[in-house]
Amino acid sequence: MTAWAAAPIGAEAERLTGELVSEVGDVPFEIVWVHQGDSLQIEVRQKSDDEVATAPSSAPVTVWGVSFAGALRTRWARLHLPGGDGGRVVDDWTGQGSSQGPGWLGFLADASDLLAGTLDPDMVPALIAQIVVPRLATWCAVYTADSGLGPLGLSYLWHADESQIDLLREQLDRVVIPSVDNLTPVPVQLGDWQSLAFPLVARGRSLGMMCLGRSGRFPDDVAQLAEDLGRRAALAMDNARLYAQQADANRALQRSLLPPGTPAETPGLDYSVVYEPAGETNEVGGDFYDLFTTGESSWRFAIGDVCGTGPQAAAVTGLARHTIRLLAREGYDVASVVSRLNQAILEEGERARFLTLLHGEITRTDDGLDLSLISAGHPEALRLRPSGVVEAVVTSQSLLGVFPEAEFVADRVHLAPGDVLLGVTDGVTERRSGERLLDDDGGLSKLLAECAELSARAVAERIRRAVQDFAIEPSADDLAILVLRAD
Repeated sequence: MTAWAAAPIGAEAERLTGELVSEVGDVPFEIVWVHQGDSLQIEVRQKSDDEVATAPSSAPVTVWGVSFAGALRTRWARLHLPGGDGGRVVDDWTGQGSSQGPGWLGFLADASDLLAGTLDPDMVPALIAQIVVPRLATWCAVYTADSGLGPLGLSYLWHADESQIDLLREQLDRVVIPSVDNLTPVPVQLGDWQSLAFPLVARGRSLGMMCLGRSGRFPDDVAQLAEDLGRRAALAMDNARLYAQQADANRALQRSLLPPGTPAETPGLDYSVVYEPAGETNEVGGDFYDLFTTGESSWRFAIGDVCGTGPQAAAVTGLARHTIRLLAREGYDVASVVSRLNQAILEEGERARFLTLLHGEITRTDDGLDLSLISAGHPEALRLRPSGVVEAVVTSQSLLGVFPEAEFVADRVHLAPGDVLLGVTDGVTERRSGERLLDDDGGLSKLLAECAELSARAVAERIRRAVQDFAIEPSADDLAILVLRAD
């Protein structure tokens, strides 16, 4: 209704729909609202019967009736749109011959709300055209240029009579559209149409042109209204483009912080990771994971949690992951890597954020996997035996980025074939439902005990699903799960 500039009759249309529905009876039916240029037709469709139709009475209906098509019976009624005059383009917005009145202001307010409702730059041209037609013009073509550079291209075309769109497109292909450098409306010659091209300019940047066409001359007040709408549309387009550019840059930066990939071949090691950053537009948050090869039968892994979420936490995430990879491949042992990462975070000064980390080295042996690992203030790592027994296997040591004098000592853990090691961030253990946390009373250990003899992937998915189902509300914290299983 907003796109049709028909919001003022919304309440009347709803009341009228209610009256039509009240006549249906106890049978399935369908409600359809149809825009017809100068009017709104409300239809209630049902299987045909022989009842006599009565006219609805609660709204100012000018036309009503009943139509039949096969077994389909449709009761319909028609409401004039504000300012409508029998299918012609609207020129009188107030009933007083001036567009500078309540109808004009309401139209612009509805149009502004609709344009502000999207941040998709591809949607804005479509909204512009559908707002303009048929209220200001019979057809509308929106031309845009990327960042104001290069030739204009047709982004969206709309006509009050959809069957005429293809023909109109062919005509427009032969027309030279004025340059975006023009800052005032420019006449465009197109057959019998009276056409005007309005520049789309926002914040001093030319974004394109809005070309309107109608039969006969454009009244001054309608042209002024279109020019005002063009300014609002250009601002909406510029906002959408800026948002899209920022989102693209954000995604590119975030992808650079993700691991380049986990090992394709890991003989003797079955593994799985789950990573879900908080926030709709985030691909990287404060939680992170990594698993990479350091030798023919050895690997390093890490799962960590930076204090906070969003871009600031992601910056420390990138520092931690790159530091761990670089030092591990330079031959530093687990304790040395963690100690040097602690110093690197402290050297960030005011930008530093404390970090919890589970970092380890995996070595394949004849009877499973040997692990050397350190938990720096991180949720405890759990080992699951094929029998279903679950136990914590590491000692919690100092978290990183707080104490420059902290020293770290690696724990030794063996995974026999079938054993599973689970590492998670507090997005799992502190998942909240009311006053309860998922890990209260050993909740995570109990959940892991149910995963005996499952593959690493099945264990990770079981934990992820349990976190999701623990509370109705979406999680506000980042989440990472790392599962290592000895084959």
